[in-house]
Amino acid sequence: MKRFLSLGLFFIGMSIFGQQSDDLKLWYDEPSGDIWENALPLGNGRIGAMVYGNVTKEIFQLNEHTVWSGSPNRNDNPDALKALPEVRQLIFNGEYKAAEQLADKMIITKKSHGQMFQPVGNLELLFPNHANYQDYYRELDIGKAISKTTYILDGVTYTREAFVSLTDRVLVIKLSADAPGKISFTANFTSPHSEPEIETNGHNQLSLWGRTSDHEGVEGKVAFNALMKLKTENGLTSQTVSSIKVENADSAILMVSIASNFNSYKDLSADETQRAKVYLDAAFDKDYEVLKADHTNKYQSLFNRVILDFGTTDEAKVPTDERLANFRTTNDPAFVGLYFQYGRYLLISSSQPGGQPANLQGIWNRSMKPAWDSKYTININAEMNYWPAERTNLSELHEPFLTMVQELSETGRKTAKVMYGAKGWMAHHNTDIWRITGPIDGAFWGIWNGGGGWTSQHLWEHYLYTGDTSFLQSIYPALKGAAKFYADFLVQHPNYPYLVVAPGNSPENAPEAHQGSSITAGSTMDNQLVFDVFSTAIKASEILEKDGAFADSLNVLRNQLPPMQIGKNNQLQEWLDDVDSPEDHHRHVSHLYGLFPSNQISPYRTPELFAASKNTLLQRGDVSTGWSMGWKVNWWAKMQDGNHAYKLIKDQLTPVGINQGGGGTYNNLFDAHPPFQIDGNFGCTSGIAEMLLQSSDGAVHLLPAIPDALNSGYVGGLKARGDFELVSMEWKDKKLVIATIQSHLGGNLRIRVPNEVTLIGQGTLKKAVGKNTNVFFEVPKTADPIISKESNIKPLDLGDTYLYDLATQKGKIYTLIRKN
Repeated sequence: MKRFLSLGLFFIGMSIFGQQSDDLKLWYDEPSGDIWENALPLGNGRIGAMVYGNVTKEIFQLNEHTVWSGSPNRNDNPDALKALPEVRQLIFNGEYKAAEQLADKMIITKKSHGQMFQPVGNLELLFPNHANYQDYYRELDIGKAISKTTYILDGVTYTREAFVSLTDRVLVIKLSADAPGKISFTANFTSPHSEPEIETNGHNQLSLWGRTSDHEGVEGKVAFNALMKLKTENGLTSQTVSSIKVENADSAILMVSIASNFNSYKDLSADETQRAKVYLDAAFDKDYEVLKADHTNKYQSLFNRVILDFGTTDEAKVPTDERLANFRTTNDPAFVGLYFQYGRYLLISSSQPGGQPANLQGIWNRSMKPAWDSKYTININAEMNYWPAERTNLSELHEPFLTMVQELSETGRKTAKVMYGAKGWMAHHNTDIWRITGPIDGAFWGIWNGGGGWTSQHLWEHYLYTGDTSFLQSIYPALKGAAKFYADFLVQHPNYPYLVVAPGNSPENAPEAHQGSSITAGSTMDNQLVFDVFSTAIKASEILEKDGAFADSLNVLRNQLPPMQIGKNNQLQEWLDDVDSPEDHHRHVSHLYGLFPSNQISPYRTPELFAASKNTLLQRGDVSTGWSMGWKVNWWAKMQDGNHAYKLIKDQLTPVGINQGGGGTYNNLFDAHPPFQIDGNFGCTSGIAEMLLQSSDGAVHLLPAIPDALNSGYVGGLKARGDFELVSMEWKDKKLVIATIQSHLGGNLRIRVPNEVTLIGQGTLKKAVGKNTNVFFEVPKTADPIISKESNIKPLDLGDTYLYDLATQKGKIYTLIRKN
């Protein structure tokens, strides 16, 4: 690992990046065969392509971000309003199963349960007489966002290179050989859609047109067109009705453009064919090397913002699938760095400004009926997709999700009014491209009404990281609307002195004491969400100097929410009553939302709740599905237990099928629920960042959870609240050696470190006392917890840290160095 030798080497991040670039590749010595989870993903936020790397029949499986079944629709159930009082009364009477049954009948939608993200089809390239190849190799270079396949046949080396351009909105493929006249193949489209139209249009162009499926009574009206055009260096081309043949060319370049008639969740009036043609025509005459350079430069302007170096070992010299299989039993810290950066690669590739948010599978799906419809599950999964956005310096990639939240605040107004007689807006546990907000699937899952509350907190998070007041002004109505819904929806519990969410639940879990029903009143997660929704609306009102009376009313309501409770088993209670079982190993641990991604639970402000959270994690256990493992990495990082967080990373990076209870990773490093869900990738990337830097507990905390396996390393580019950027940081033996931090907004920098440090250059580093004056680090005070008389909870001993304050100026860089 490269080390700083002098202060003059502070700014050599790019040379470090160059040193580790050889390990920023997924590579294999076998083709994918017919296994989609072996293929390698390319994308630009609009077009997704899975590259199989097969020799005789190469497949590029294609997706486009707006190709969804159905068409604009709503799925509210107006019967809910008249049933609401009875459902609530059944809950308060302890008749949970009866309440669930009534909710199934009267509240869950009678319309669509959500539409499906669907594939476009495949581009297939057939290579005759290439079966007897040797020296096969394929890779995905995540440092450049380019895939490559090479092999030797009859002494000739063949190379295939592909990327989905971030600048030119096309898939670009180059086929070449190191001898002239060796490129011969046939290209054709296939599609799983009903009655696709596949034809050649002349001039070496191939077209695939289709329309998406009807689903659950909603007519499929998304029309899409994929256009492929190729050009060759020498050789001959010919075509049939539905294919193009190339013979004896020196090289060939193929470009694929895909577009649909989708303009917005309520508008399908675009011309998909004209759109696709415009994108293709704009790119086709450009030189290949120019296309590649433009794409790589745009990609690296995002990707290269963060550098991570955990050191290298010989394990990097084996193919990625073997490396994955070996990881549990070898010392391979660089694999953790690769997995972290792969998560950032996937976010760049599946989420770009102006596009749709990354869904349950990012932007990659081959199935007409994918698991869970590959839509947006907003009781954890969709939010988890965007946990890396701010903290790993990809803030603008948050935009598609933030736009979706604002669109949900539009569609969710009618749902709040029609179903619950409430002002403001809300959403249940699922949505899709049409921004449905009604409850789906069944009351056990779908009665949860916190989707709007949780997603709205991403708007606030973006403000906390960027300090963009104009953005806060623009999204304030959504924050206010989420709070107005809960202000109307909360109801007085007859048996407790609290306002509660009823009906609600703790997502997808049910205690035996509630007759195995998930439906409840005042679950801990619901209480935590409402606390956050009220707190952010109050603070935004203060910052923008508006709606003071409304903010005051929210403060009154916030004070009537149930406090968090510590139960008889020293656990953080999941429900109002102390019915948690220490034998419950459910994958959802939703009541730890208050620990992460929220900040209501803290080792320094709420030590008993913090200790209870650890007991909850221990009682739930580590066995879980992929996304749940990703969340647990973040929780253990927040517990400042790097070794346990690392243990979860090793569980995550285990070949699928080996972990008892599910979870794991496919050969292409896609997360396995199973099946594939991308949230585990993003969750684990966020968790690794949280091991290195946290900023949610009133300070920028450096090295809060370094495991023994990563006891030395280097990172640069992570972001903290208040728009502080960790330009570079080196640590050794879990102690900070040196760190440079840039203040993009100015203001007080409160910093927590594991060892004493001193400041080099301008400014004064002081021991911190009192409240942090930087508003971006202000944490609302929660009510004191209620602790069971049977509990013997004690605060955890976390060891000493050092807390400093530094007054910063906008744009200045500050350097901290270990104090000898």
